[in-house]
Amino acid sequence: MKGKGETVERLRRFLAVARGEAEADIMLYGGQVVDVFTGEVRQADVVIKDGRIAGVGEGYERAKVRIDVRGLFIAPGFIDGHIHIESSLLSIPEFVRLCLIHGTTAVVADPHEIANVLGVKGVEYIIKASAGMPIDILVMASPCVPATRMETAGAELKLQQIGRLLKMARVIGLAEVMNYPAVVAGDKELLQKIIMAQQSGKTVDGHSPGLSGMLLQAYAGTGIGSDHECVGPRETREKLRAGMRILIREGSAAHNLLNLLSVVNDFNLRRCCIVSDDRHPQDLYYDGHLDAVLRRAVAAGLQPVAAIQMITLNPAEYFRLHDRGAVAPGYRADLTLLENLSEMRVRMVFKDGKLVADGQKVLVKLPVVRDDGVCDTVRLEKIALQDLAIKATGNLCNVIRVVPGQIITERHIQKPTVKNGYVVADSSRDLLKLVVIERHKATGRMGKGLVAGFGLKIGALGTTVAHDSHNLMVVGTNDEDVLVAIKVLKRMGGGFVAVAHRKVAASLALPIAGLMSTQPAVEVIANIRQLLAKAHTWGSKLENPFITLSFLGLPVIPELRLTDRGLIDVNRFEPIDLFIAK
Repeated sequence: MKGKGETVERLRRFLAVARGEAEADIMLYGGQVVDVFTGEVRQADVVIKDGRIAGVGEGYERAKVRIDVRGLFIAPGFIDGHIHIESSLLSIPEFVRLCLIHGTTAVVADPHEIANVLGVKGVEYIIKASAGMPIDILVMASPCVPATRMETAGAELKLQQIGRLLKMARVIGLAEVMNYPAVVAGDKELLQKIIMAQQSGKTVDGHSPGLSGMLLQAYAGTGIGSDHECVGPRETREKLRAGMRILIREGSAAHNLLNLLSVVNDFNLRRCCIVSDDRHPQDLYYDGHLDAVLRRAVAAGLQPVAAIQMITLNPAEYFRLHDRGAVAPGYRADLTLLENLSEMRVRMVFKDGKLVADGQKVLVKLPVVRDDGVCDTVRLEKIALQDLAIKATGNLCNVIRVVPGQIITERHIQKPTVKNGYVVADSSRDLLKLVVIERHKATGRMGKGLVAGFGLKIGALGTTVAHDSHNLMVVGTNDEDVLVAIKVLKRMGGGFVAVAHRKVAASLALPIAGLMSTQPAVEVIANIRQLLAKAHTWGSKLENPFITLSFLGLPVIPELRLTDRGLIDVNRFEPIDLFIAK
């Protein structure tokens, strides 16, 4: 039996149940067990004692509670090995509720987003707010806060803060090390963070999009164990060959599953997991969580038990969670009961041997979460219309070009539209103004640039959800609407806003760190629907232009980005001018 603090007498009682000589707490009988060790699906009963699986098989008869699960498939509880809870835009209880009814019993959360706003205080909030929830929210310490020196975050996690976090309960490793140029160049402090985590016996996650060759060898050689940024088979194979585990990402912003499944085979299956990274509220509510990804994987031809293994046993073993991830004796009774293995419809969920969800209903009361100290995080100097102006100092500009359906961008060179000596947005050319304003310390620092691919004909869209530093970002067709969007975001304490003709057409307040709502999921989704409707009515062809906007300030994903410090050429990892030098 796995677990700390076990007494001999308790273990003896457990063994008596396992031998069939004593009464179990719960017995699930008549179901089909999904065996992630052997790949079998076999009929077997499951008996549970003290929140653990005591036995799996035939001959068990004695139990306080017997539950008929004939026609159902008993799988391990699902584990999301990499997710940013903040990207759901939901409070912790709402996030937990939606994940639980879809079979998730544990998530490995990287609180990188809230850490960039509030530092250790933000991570502590996630840990405290998730205490006592019927899903285990396990936390990784975020080593790259800020992600780079080319943006301004609200806080910084230095070596001392990382050491403090690694000692906290439920902090199980070092989160994605995204500043890969600093790693391979031998940055002292970043390497110390990696070593500290490894010496603590904890895993270290990676983040190295497009990295290959000798630089990849150096990166993997530090002991960084995984990557979730692979977008193509060739990159995936190279990273597998380097000994890394591949976390195949299928989220709301990036869809890599179908492109990478061709790499998965009988030899490397145990080195692959499926994760979500980001899961937005409407997707959680209508489509599901990992159950939705399972459906896509199976429909694409992946064997069902193999797919389930990739979200149960594989992440459990990678993150050294050796007491979960399988339906076997001694393991936690974290179980997801499915109606079938094709549609992966979740019927029941057990957490530590307790029935916590039945159908679409959560059966336990979720703890109340206090949001003290994590609100009122949008701090701006007074901004006037003239502050948004871009004086024309050249004939050609570096323009960020959006790639539909991807979070990567392209660097294009275009001639700007100029009026009275100033660069202006030109919706007829789909060339819009983009501004990024530091919003944590009211420094007044602002980056200004041009972006193509949004398709807006009127109005402006703004947000404080802007990976990774989460400064205030607005894209617009005119400066007047951009300025209104800035003022509304400050007044709301962060969120999303759509403005046209100087009036707010739709908005969603996200007062928790400017990232998360305090409202029920249905209200959040209704507001998002209204925001998207306005953006689409105004001409945007992007599925979700707010998601696209939120990634335009992320200077670790190629090719061109804008931060509060200006344009960043990610390929060269250095700032560049808006105007091309003659």
